[in-house]
Amino acid sequence: MGMKSEILRQKFINYFENRSHAYIGSYPLVPQDDPSVLFTTAGMHPLVPYLMGEKHPLGKRLVDVQKCLRTGDIDEVGDIQHLTFLEMLGYWSLGDYFKKESIRYTFGFYTEILSFSKDDIFVTVFAGDEDAPADEESYNTWKNEIGIPEERIYKYDKKENWWGPVSDTGPCGPCTEMFIDTGIEACGPACGPACNCDKFVEIGNNVFMEYFKNKNGQFEKLEQKNVDVGLGFERLVMFSEGCNTVFETDLFAGIMNKIITLAKKEDVKSCRIIADHIRAATFALAEEVEPTNIDRGYVVRRLIRRAVRYGKQIGIEGAFTFKVAKEVVEKMGSIYPELRENEQFIYSELKKEEEKFEKTLEKGMKEFLNINDAEISGKVAFNLFQTYGFPLEMTEELASEKGLKVDRSGFEEEFKKHQDLSRKGAELKFKGGLGDESDMAVKYHTATHLLHEALRKVLGNHVYQRGSNITAERLRFDFAHPDKMTEEELKKVEDIVNEQINLGLLVFEAITTVEEAKGDGAIGLFEAKYGEKVKVYSIGGPLDSEDAFSKEICGGPHIKNTSELGVFRIKKEESSSSGIRRIKAVLETK
Repeated sequence: MGMKSEILRQKFINYFENRSHAYIGSYPLVPQDDPSVLFTTAGMHPLVPYLMGEKHPLGKRLVDVQKCLRTGDIDEVGDIQHLTFLEMLGYWSLGDYFKKESIRYTFGFYTEILSFSKDDIFVTVFAGDEDAPADEESYNTWKNEIGIPEERIYKYDKKENWWGPVSDTGPCGPCTEMFIDTGIEACGPACGPACNCDKFVEIGNNVFMEYFKNKNGQFEKLEQKNVDVGLGFERLVMFSEGCNTVFETDLFAGIMNKIITLAKKEDVKSCRIIADHIRAATFALAEEVEPTNIDRGYVVRRLIRRAVRYGKQIGIEGAFTFKVAKEVVEKMGSIYPELRENEQFIYSELKKEEEKFEKTLEKGMKEFLNINDAEISGKVAFNLFQTYGFPLEMTEELASEKGLKVDRSGFEEEFKKHQDLSRKGAELKFKGGLGDESDMAVKYHTATHLLHEALRKVLGNHVYQRGSNITAERLRFDFAHPDKMTEEELKKVEDIVNEQINLGLLVFEAITTVEEAKGDGAIGLFEAKYGEKVKVYSIGGPLDSEDAFSKEICGGPHIKNTSELGVFRIKKEESSSSGIRRIKAVLETK
């Protein structure tokens, strides 16, 4: 025990590389070509095309360490294990080995590398229902091959032991999860791994994608069975270092010490929340996600402002978030270079956001001082929270000083209403599914390549992709260019794309190295994130020919011939952010 985080991370990669898994670097937190999520929340997001049957350039066995950002459990942050930013250790079988081998690999890593005892591990498996039978293979592997006794194997329903699909349809399947008992007293006789009482901490989840949920709600067997395994890195470090919480590990030591030094009051939970939120915001800012009132920017703003509020509660004076962020960069910058590359941007955005929030807080205090009720209603308390960023605890503290009470249950009712509305809005906004594989989405994916090359021909080779968002209804393409495009330029781009469509060009696929792809004239995003081999799509000729109109590194999927696309129409050209333009376009039938 006592293995430091840097060593553990590398030993995980080495363990699976030694078992024929190819290492792939972490993809960005900001997903590409995926309208279903604001941030990468799981290691499987970038691999969806390969889970659906596309061939990965590096083969059928992969290993990675993926950075993730999740806010679903934001209210749980501050306990011993929950985080908004986390690293997920992952390994994959794309139509290669399945349940037994996967369970053996996971257990082997725990016991051989982390020195966990078999007696420490509790497991859960899928109990079965009308859609799919019980996962007897996993149960029997744990019991008969690994030797976990029956009393430490729990059977649960879909709520606990089933993954997916992310949208209405898609790949899914049973999972088996692993837990460690922290030694905390049980919350009751029914206490088990499914409890949220912190007695059991999940350390890994093996997902077995063997089904596809179709449009009729039926579960069909998948032709290609996949394994998707995710192990929570921070939690493994916690147990490996013999710590009681993730916040006591070497990952958080410098961050927590800085906050404690700045604080005037002792409050462990507040310190943990600040540490988590600033760490998460720092990683998002490293990918130039600025704090705003919408989408990703709103998530970043919420994290920063929540951290500032808790900072005030423990007596931290003046702007402090950038000081905490410096500790994040110091600890993680060698592993994630984007932190150092965008260091000054991170600090300046944090300072600006704190200044803005200071003004909002001042207005909130004026509003609070105008309250003359004997009791502050739930609606008023929620308004102070939503409009001015006052946490309920802060409102209660201020109310107590004035001899007032706060209707806590009324606040919670208003908060729940707001959550329900937000959730419904998000469901509507992002409906369409993760990695949309519909025929139209595939067509738009190919049209994006034609658009990218047409923009370079009209505006110049300084144009390069800065993001895209593709659905079955339209494409949205962000690209580097300093000026608003003229009507004449837009018409030229549109004409060039339609010319390539009318020529009926074949789409070619090649698997090669980044160097060879670039040598043949291919362009691509995030070159540092590619593995040894990449997939390149060339339109109008093979990769090594001079006839190809477009050559681009991309995971796919794509159509076979441009004649399938119909008519390309640019609907809008606008600014996305400083130095970045955005085009929205559609495909129409001829």
